[in-house]
Amino acid sequence: MKKLVLSLLFVMQVVCAWAQQGASVKGKVVDSKTQAPLENVVATMDATAQTALTNAEGVFEFKELPVGRHVISVGSSGFIYQNFTIEVQAGQPLDLGIVSLEADITTEQQLGLITITDNDLGDDNSGSENTAGLLQASRDTYQQAAAFNWGQARFRIRGLDNEYGMTMINGVTMNKIYDGRPQWSNWGGLNDATRNQEFTMGSAPSDYTFGSILGTQEINTRASIYRPGGRISFSGTNTTYDWRAMATYASGMNKNGWAYVVSASRRWAQEGYFEGTDYSANSGFISVEKKINNQHSINFTGIYAQNSRGKNSPNTQEVNDLKGIKYNSYWGYQDGKKRNSRDKDVEEPILMLSHYWNINESTSLNTNVAYQFGKIGNSRIDFQDVNNPDPTYYRRLPSYYTSLYENDPALVPSSAYAPGGLGGTYLGGSAENTALAAGVRESFLANSQLDWDGMYRANTTAITDANNNEIGRTAAVSKYVLYEDRTDDKTLSANAILRSQLSENISFNAGGTFKKLKSHNFQNMLDLLGGLYYLDIDPFYAGSQSQSDLNQPDRQVGVGDTFGYNYNLMADVYDAFTQFKFTYRKIDFYLSQSFSRSEYQREGLYRNGIYRNNSLGKSDKAIFDNFGFKGGLIYKLDGRNQVVVNGVYMTKAPSLRNTFPNARLNNNIVNGLDSETISSADLSYVLRTPKLKARLTGFFSKIQNATETSFFFAEGVFDGTDSADSNAFVAETVTNIDKKMMGGELGVEYNLTATIKVTGSASYGQYTYDNNPNVLVNNDTFAALEQETGIISSTRAGITNFGTAALKNYRLPGMPQQAYSIGLEYRDPHYWWVGANANHLASNYIDVSALLRTDNFLQNPADVNGMPFAEATPERTRELLKQEKFDNFNLVNLQGGKSWKFGDQLIGFFASVNNVFDVTYKTGGFEQARNANYRQLNQDVSSGTPSFGPKYFYGYGRTYFLNLYLNF
Repeated sequence: MKKLVLSLLFVMQVVCAWAQQGASVKGKVVDSKTQAPLENVVATMDATAQTALTNAEGVFEFKELPVGRHVISVGSSGFIYQNFTIEVQAGQPLDLGIVSLEADITTEQQLGLITITDNDLGDDNSGSENTAGLLQASRDTYQQAAAFNWGQARFRIRGLDNEYGMTMINGVTMNKIYDGRPQWSNWGGLNDATRNQEFTMGSAPSDYTFGSILGTQEINTRASIYRPGGRISFSGTNTTYDWRAMATYASGMNKNGWAYVVSASRRWAQEGYFEGTDYSANSGFISVEKKINNQHSINFTGIYAQNSRGKNSPNTQEVNDLKGIKYNSYWGYQDGKKRNSRDKDVEEPILMLSHYWNINESTSLNTNVAYQFGKIGNSRIDFQDVNNPDPTYYRRLPSYYTSLYENDPALVPSSAYAPGGLGGTYLGGSAENTALAAGVRESFLANSQLDWDGMYRANTTAITDANNNEIGRTAAVSKYVLYEDRTDDKTLSANAILRSQLSENISFNAGGTFKKLKSHNFQNMLDLLGGLYYLDIDPFYAGSQSQSDLNQPDRQVGVGDTFGYNYNLMADVYDAFTQFKFTYRKIDFYLSQSFSRSEYQREGLYRNGIYRNNSLGKSDKAIFDNFGFKGGLIYKLDGRNQVVVNGVYMTKAPSLRNTFPNARLNNNIVNGLDSETISSADLSYVLRTPKLKARLTGFFSKIQNATETSFFFAEGVFDGTDSADSNAFVAETVTNIDKKMMGGELGVEYNLTATIKVTGSASYGQYTYDNNPNVLVNNDTFAALEQETGIISSTRAGITNFGTAALKNYRLPGMPQQAYSIGLEYRDPHYWWVGANANHLASNYIDVSALLRTDNFLQNPADVNGMPFAEATPERTRELLKQEKFDNFNLVNLQGGKSWKFGDQLIGFFASVNNVFDVTYKTGGFEQARNANYRQLNQDVSSGTPSFGPKYFYGYGRTYFLNLYLNF
């Protein structure tokens, strides 16, 4: 021990002695067009995050940097950052001379970027909103194309969901513990305030975190790094919202050591691009910094972003053919106004306190404490003992009658059970059913929206006079109500990030983070729709099994009350990383490692009638220990050519969502749940010349042992002689999923002249399932039956193991796996520019049902011996289960802008038109698993008018964005 202490003291003396030797570095920053000095531009030493600001003459200076090779970044919002690699020698001051910063026209593109949100994704925040949010900070030609040109089609870089990227604010991770994804709307509308960003690609090193395989995005809100001045803008668009107003002001650091930034915005629309999608959002931001001395600064950041928007429904091809792709079944007229039943409301403020400590010229420590709280609500209609109010409910569509079959064996000829038969007699073409279908079609076209008035009427009873004439109505027990699935999160985060230049060629990063989550999940009553109260029961069950909470039976629910389900999810997450970066004349390389622990637990607040012994109180803890190793190198062939290699091997804890498969009702943890194993590598060739810049990358990633959960209604999924026994609303958990992503990326930028630039980008990927995962189904009906009989047919009540699903080599869904772009841009010296790009997107596939690809699909539920359907053939089975590939499509986009400078003020506009030729295209979709066996699916598809065909999402048609702004 004595030798170890002496050795450490000796090393520290050497490092300190080395750190004291150095020299000053300075430079002068000017506007590339006007050559005027730029004040308050930030120069940053990458290894330690030490900063220096330019003065009124545009000059910045680091008083003393350690000897060795350093990377200094110089830039400010509205300008393209410049990076310089310098060699500092002892006692020899270094002057970089004139540093010219070029105006960044993509800033206006970013401020005008309308990200793809989950308004068209259903309720599960499925991750398709990731691309624009994660990529808008980037500058690479390929990444620009992915964000601005392909993002509208839900393109995902390297086929990865955004849970495999890391989004941070001041080094604090913003990815939700619940599903691993960032909630972009937590800082939506604050584009000006969040534009100071650093981005890494893939598994490349970040100074703030170990990261993952998609990349990192760090948003820096330190008040002193904002360029002083104000900005006011007003925008119009026809996408998610119609109008946006925004104002921002940054003071810069004054002589007393204070700096502040304030920003606010409002976005709104009575109706967005899709029918009935109202939008209202208000956002505010404040950042205040106090510089205590040259070593210490404290910064407070507050972010408030309230967002409310109406969702739009995915629809079958039948509904799209009848009503068009903008049709939305979620809304209806009430008192002459459109009212959406599926609103998403987000209000989760963020408070953050940061301490910046420059320990010495070579070492800095940044410490942050953050607290986020608030609510997310997703509203919907609930009903008891009345008809489903959904206007697209399958019995209200023509296909219900045109896809009917006679399935009574006594009435079906034996030929129907021969191989290739239908297992029933087709009735949909009869005169009677044809007439009924025609009548239903006319009824649907005339009544294709929610009937709010009808629901209010069902919740009241008539008041009549002596002649039995209705003279009014009085409130009764509600049959229809509007409620929201609420999540109230409270998240405490604390982290520390150390950066140090250890020697002339070695820099060191380290960090540690702690996050603590308490997430309250419950149903909240919003509107009784004219009724007196609502019964807190499940009408599909009888007696005590119908009770949401056995401790409060037959409870009458009013507005603002909790009902249905009520539980807490708790999580503690610890992680730490270290990273060494080595910089030499011909080669740079890095090594990084991480360790994390995630602890999850559910606490039930209701004693559910079906899971009476496994719902109330705390569950067992689920604990996951994880690690990661990564490394990479840059080999510099010469000053213009580089070869870059990155590789990572890591494990990742499952999300809270995928840990408790039926968290609303019980404490079950997925049996045998374990962490994901992730491996990835990429190889790039990078060329940088004054006129030509290019990057060519090949990549390979593999994710193993992933878990996914989903909920749906299935028919014919369980064994039973009575067909009703085989129908159920189920929670499906697919475990042990392996995914493989491989492909190539190309980005090219060439300056034809000083004002004309040509860009080209390409992405070719093959993203597939790489094994046959296991399917578990939680059926509450079975759990209730097992409780009644006392017979448990599986390891846990209501859970059935369907074995493996034949998913290997199916394509991963919901994104183009090929994308190509070519663009032309003209920048005039007189502050105006125009650009156009053409894009081709291909190889997008539907999300297939895992349950349909288990052995259960071919088993006849009416056969007591579990024999397959007699009429099933391998050829027809392959045809039914073939994955649907969406049509390829082309998109053309136009952009342009102009600005005028009047002294210190800049007035300008940015305009864009996307999808100029109004192309209709599918961005995603999913198979309905309601017909969960061969006979039902075969009959439905063979009718030519399936009742339960896939549901689709569509992209925007021709859209525009216009932004007017004033900088002062």
